[in-house]
This record gives sequence, C-alpha cells and structure tokens, in this order.
Amino acid sequence: MASLFNDDSPSNLTEFSVSELSGSIKRTIETAFDHVRVRGEISGYRGPHSSGHAYFSLKDDRARIDAVIWKGTFSKLKYRPEEGMEVIATGKITTFPGSSKYQIVIEQLEPAGAGALMALIEERKRRFAAEGLFDPARKKKLPFLPKVIGVITSPTGAVIRDILHRISDRFPVQVVLWPVKVQGEGSGDEVARAIAGFNALEEAGDIARPDVLIVARGGGSLEDLWSFNDEAVVRAAAASTIPLISAVGHETDWTLIDYVADVRAPTPTGAAEIAVPVRAELEAELASLAARLSGAVNRQMDHRRQSLKALARALPSLDQLMALPRRRFDEAASGLGRGLELNTMMKRRSFERAAAKLSPETLQRRLSERRQRVSERSALAERIIERLVERQKSRLGRFDATLTAVPSRLKAQIERSADRLGNLTHRADSAMKHECARRGTALAAQERMLLSLSYKNVLKRGYAVIRDEDNRPVSRAGALNDGQSVAIEFADGRIDAVTGNADPASAAVKSQKGAAPRKGAKAPDQGSLF
Repeated sequence: MASLFNDDSPSNLTEFSVSELSGSIKRTIETAFDHVRVRGEISGYRGPHSSGHAYFSLKDDRARIDAVIWKGTFSKLKYRPEEGMEVIATGKITTFPGSSKYQIVIEQLEPAGAGALMALIEERKRRFAAEGLFDPARKKKLPFLPKVIGVITSPTGAVIRDILHRISDRFPVQVVLWPVKVQGEGSGDEVARAIAGFNALEEAGDIARPDVLIVARGGGSLEDLWSFNDEAVVRAAAASTIPLISAVGHETDWTLIDYVADVRAPTPTGAAEIAVPVRAELEAELASLAARLSGAVNRQMDHRRQSLKALARALPSLDQLMALPRRRFDEAASGLGRGLELNTMMKRRSFERAAAKLSPETLQRRLSERRQRVSERSALAERIIERLVERQKSRLGRFDATLTAVPSRLKAQIERSADRLGNLTHRADSAMKHECARRGTALAAQERMLLSLSYKNVLKRGYAVIRDEDNRPVSRAGALNDGQSVAIEFADGRIDAVTGNADPASAAVKSQKGAAPRKGAKAPDQGSLF
C-alpha cells in the first residue's frame, strides 16, 4: 500500500498546460451548450458599454450567470434589456479562459410571457408619469380644420385606406403619409424618426408641414403593439410641437403612446373623424347661420326704419323751418331799393359840395404857391450842403495832420498797456488763490465749530431730545402733562410717544411752581370709591 502513494512512482496521466486545459473546457462547454434557452431576471444592467456591447447577469432565487450581448446583436433586438425584467434568453454558453468564468452569449431576448410585458409597461408608465409626460396641462389643442394631415403608419395595410376614405367622405384635405413598419424589429425607431421628421419640416418647404399628426395601426396582441410602448416613441410624441392623435389597435388596446398623445382615438377611422369635421354638416350649419343673419339684418333694418319714421314725425316741416328766414329776406329785399336810392342821393350831394370848391383859378393859385415853396427850399438845401462840405474838408485836414503822428505814439501806448495788463493778471491770480485758501481755512474752522456745538453729536452718545406738539424742545418733566403727545428724537430718527404718570419728584416741582395745565389737557383721575 505504501508503494501506491509513493511520489517517486511514474504516472500514466496526460499532462496539460493551463491554456490547453482552459481551451479544452471551452470547446467542451460550447459543444454541449451551443444553443440554450435560459429564463431569469436581468440584474446589474446599466445600459450598453461605450464599445456598444451590453454586460449584465441573469439570476433566479438560487443561481446567477453572467450574460453578454454583442454590439451587432444588441442593435437588432426587438426588446431591449431592462433592470429587473424577467426574460427568456436564447444563445450559447462559453467560457472566458482569462478568469476561469463562463457566460451566456445572448442572440435573442424576449420577455417571459405577457405578465413580464405588462410589468414592464407599468414600470415605464410610472416613470413617464413621474417625469410629467402624461400631464394633461401639456397636451395641445387640435386645430378645428387642418389643411394638411400627416399619417404615420404602414403604407400597405388597411389602416391607411380606412383613414383616406374617411377623410375623403368627411372633409377632403391633403394627407401626407410617412411609411413605417408598425411591427417587428426596428419599428419603434422608425415611428420615432417619423414623428421627429414631420416636426422638422419647414412651413414653406417642398413638403407641406402637417397641422396634425395621426399615428395609426390596426389591432393585435400585446407583442404586436409593443413598438408603441417603446421609450423612443413615447419621448418623440411628447416632444412633438404638432398636435398628435394616437390610433393604435382597437378601443380596448392601450399603449404608452396613448397616454402621451394629445388625443387618443379608439380606432384609426375614429382618428380621421376626430381630425376633420363633416363638411356637409358645416355647410348646413353655415347656411343656417347665414339665414339667421339675414333674418336678423332684415328685422334690424325694419326696426331702424320704424324708429326713423317716428323721429321724422317729431321734426318740424320744411315750411315751418323756413317761414321766419323767408319773412326776414322779403323785408330786407323790399327795403333794399329804397336804401340804394337814399345812399345814391347822399353821395351825389357830397360830390356836389366838393365840386363847388374846385375852380381853375384856385388850382393855378395853389400850384404857384407850391412851386415857389419848392424853389425856396431847393436854394436853402444847396447852401446847407455847401457849408457841410466845407466843414468836412476842414475836419479831414485836421485828422490827416493828427494821423501822421499817431502810429509811433499808439504803438508805445499799446506795449505799455500790455505789460500793465500782464502784471495785473498775475497779481489777480495770486490774490484769488490766497483769498480762496483763506476762505477755505475759515470755512473748515467754522464747520468744526458747528459740529462740536451740534446737539446731534450728543444724540449719538445715547441721549434723546423730547419735543412737544409745537416741535419745541422740552427741558423739564414738569412742563409735560399726563397723556400728552410728544416726539422723541434719537440719533437715527424720531418716534411718537404719549406721556404717562410723572414721578413724585417732578409732580412736586410742578405743584410748587403752580404750573397751569395746558389747554385741552385732561384732569387727573380722582379714583373711585368702588
């Protein structure tokens, strides 16, 4: 027995390196578990890595296994992983030789039954509601009569035909279709891009920007309608500036886009009925309103016509209004001829009196007198002008003699005046500076004196000034009566107060001095026997 456990005995076991053993284990596991389906709860999911791969774990109540979804597979998944979601993962088991671990490489991921999907929908619903995406206050009002309607649905299904037929029956308008997949892998992203694309259209672009959007799909199971529970679709609908109508499934089918949409329609046909009114009903209502308006106008005109007639009967007639002016005109017309005759007679008499004063002899005499007067004044003017000319000549001679000696004397005088002006200017500047300095020193001294004597400096040390109703300072307590209004001035302002009972000392002083109570002051309280 001892020989069996002897370390020096040779062994028939094959010797492997660590890498060979790890590779053998990897091939064995991948061969035995090359296609498996695992049911478990997602744990530790934090979203895709920066490389695009997703790493997390699948667990149940007794075990845990690492999982990975490569980048190429992750982008093709119909259902994206979420923390706490119970799923069925399809893939293969592999090992990681570098750390002696094994993991499942997931190729397909789906929720573990309708219960898991409903739980996921409820979790997303609570999260979106907490963000305020379902708040009724943020929902937009649909336009009454849109000119362009944008429809997001499959171009080959019966939904688009039902919508176009219903809109054509009710009120034909322009419909712009954005074709998308409404089921299967990538359908949620296409719907989200379609909503964002319609919102990105310009008003004056080649494609008309819709006034309202309809996101529609026919009925189906929860898995068929899953694209409209996608987070990207919900957030795109919430961010839409164009009013949006959701028409997904039948009336009993509810998806998350129904909560965030501005209006939910029970069916795609119902969405078309909500989007546009009935043209025939509008025309009938318009005709009714036009008839009512015409009748109201006619009744109003009849009422105004009757009122006008009543007012016209109250007015006086034209003959009554013109009787007095016509009489005045006739009286003026009858007196006009007589007045013209009297005026002409008076003018003729005045002319005759003036003409009697005129005769050829009188005119000749007046002309002779005026001619003689003009001759005398002309001779006098000539003599005056001659004397003025002689006088100016003599003055010019004197000025000429004086001006010859002026230049040299004037130049010397100007130089002396300039020197004197410079000296006076210098002296004036110096005197002004000295005077300003003296006045500034005196002003500063007066200011210091004023500040030292001001009572406000005393107030800053904690004292106060009492003033009566006439704003006069009160220096003695005996000068105040009980209940008298006073003002107390402190260093930082005034307050109003009412005096109370005086202390015994001040009351004694007041009684000794015999101070009379102020006018209007109350008599002291005599107390009560009770």
